Amino acid sequence: MSTIPTEVAVPHFVGQRQISTTVKPVPEPGPGQLLLEVKANALCGSERPQFINGTEVTPGHEAAGVVIAAGEGTSTPVGTPGVVFLMDFCGDCRSCRQGFTHQCLCKRGDMGFNRDGGYGKYELIHESIFFPTPHDLPLTEATMLLDIMGTGGHAIKRAQLVHTDIQSLLIPGAGPIGLGVLAMAKLLLGEEVSVVISDVVPYRLEMAERMGGLPVLSSKMSLQEGFRHHGIDAPDVAIDCAGKAVVRDECLSLLAHRGVLVSVAHGEGLQIKDLYRDFVFREMTLIGSEYFAYHELEENLPLLQANRSYMDQIITHRFGVHEIQHAFELFFAGATGKVIIEQ
Repeated sequence: MSTIPTEVAVPHFVGQRQISTTVKPVPEPGPGQLLLEVKANALCGSERPQFINGTEVTPGHEAAGVVIAAGEGTSTPVGTPGVVFLMDFCGDCRSCRQGFTHQCLCKRGDMGFNRDGGYGKYELIHESIFFPTPHDLPLTEATMLLDIMGTGGHAIKRAQLVHTDIQSLLIPGAGPIGLGVLAMAKLLLGEEVSVVISDVVPYRLEMAERMGGLPVLSSKMSLQEGFRHHGIDAPDVAIDCAGKAVVRDECLSLLAHRGVLVSVAHGEGLQIKDLYRDFVFREMTLIGSEYFAYHELEENLPLLQANRSYMDQIITHRFGVHEIQHAFELFFAGATGKVIIEQ
């Protein structure tokens, strides 16, 4: 392992879509903590406010790295590779005891949002949120276990709680999360399940089509016209990855009876005009889906190992940390899949 310096240069999100560099001390792990040398961190749309408004926290919540130092009371050997769960859950509250670690009632922090995250060279975490990965799995690929497979798979499992015979799926929004939902739909529900996916960016729809999705270019046709174009009557499930009220309203109106609308995206709202006709009579279900539970990392690892070439399609760009300004500009321009900062 490399020598650990006392301080290190890290990206500084200063605001106004500008990223400079600052120097921060390298923390030492205390009891129950690990210090990681970060090797890869994926960009995420939820970092847009940090890019625009600036932050003193070092962002990055889709990190993969190697344990370089371990505090007292830990059992993870130095040299272990792995990924970092976003939420620093307490492990003791009612939610955590039942395995709902993403719904922790006494959360200690969110990595990359109020705790320094993975765009820095080193990241200090509690051992409980570190998930070890095999040495033969490249750490850039291991980031797929986080927002892509974790969040995408969790949304599908949420829908399956109330709809056990899903035959068709609608995904508004073909950004990285939408592509992750598409991929996990194919892996969890089967190739025979029809997945219609919409967006305004042709680049992303071309990716979606290569991954088995049925594309709808929203600037050219409505979702209803898209379903007719692909010979599908009405979807059983819609998983919103667009975050627009008008899109959610359209999804709800298009769903088949017993339909499920899962909201993954943040922002705006939903209007139910006639509660009885539009919701009660049709036995519709509205479900929120926030991130995923820690135990789903272990469940998804075999899926990633068995489908690496398929999942790797979602990663379209890789940059060094010195190129992070360009990486963010390119990512928010829209014509990318998942963008990774490698160190």
